[in-house]
Amino acid sequence: MLENLTGESRLFPIIGDPIVFVKSPQRLTRGFAARGHNGICIPMQVAAGNLDIVMRGLTSTPNVDGLLVTMPHKFTAFTYCASSSGTARLLGGVSVMRRNSDGTWHGAMLDGLAFVKAQIDAGARPEGARALLVGAGAAGSAIAIALLEAGVRELIIHDANASRVEQLIAVLGNLGRGRVRAGPADPVGCDMVCNATPMGMAAGDPFPVAAKLLTSSMFVGDVVAGHGVTPFLRVAQAAGCKTANGVQMVEAVQDMMLDFMLGQ
Repeated sequence: MLENLTGESRLFPIIGDPIVFVKSPQRLTRGFAARGHNGICIPMQVAAGNLDIVMRGLTSTPNVDGLLVTMPHKFTAFTYCASSSGTARLLGGVSVMRRNSDGTWHGAMLDGLAFVKAQIDAGARPEGARALLVGAGAAGSAIAIALLEAGVRELIIHDANASRVEQLIAVLGNLGRGRVRAGPADPVGCDMVCNATPMGMAAGDPFPVAAKLLTSSMFVGDVVAGHGVTPFLRVAQAAGCKTANGVQMVEAVQDMMLDFMLGQ
């Protein structure tokens, strides 16, 4: 994969903390090669308190053409963007950034589109569905928009931070799509159950919803990547649910990221 690495290679770092579980560096680098572009994605572990100094360094490095942004930087990274997509502006967060012609950054949020595509590819039917979304952070907020745009009839949002849910509901009200309300992490009566929290990344994490409440009629999705089938998805599968995991989400977003980075 590195045999074509030269002084002319263009760099596309992925920044986050933790970074050890990310799968995009290999996939995106292979994608660049498949499109005949001399680019490489490299992982960079960047703690929240160090983002500013890292961004100043990356902005000053002319062969850095784009960035992938993961937790905990998605909201803060938006402040470094001179221009952005509509969804990014709506949420005040980004998952990808690329250079403008003047060297500034243009940001977009692809998490929601990737998550919903992964669900649909695995058999979910969001059109007319009642969905429970657990997690109202950057990824969860993007997923909420994408679910509504995919035709979800009713969206129930739960987060341990109630004010974050209120803020997200206020944003979603401007879309004029579906019914949106805050609620408990109770999937009863839902067609889709979506985990947009980090629960499942560490051993012993609680489930985002009680396993005993899952039934075979529900489609269960999880954003957690790099851990294979999470314990939460295993209990969902044991209940007869169809599922999609974070790796499938990562796979779903690859072409979107390549199109974005290459301005296509």
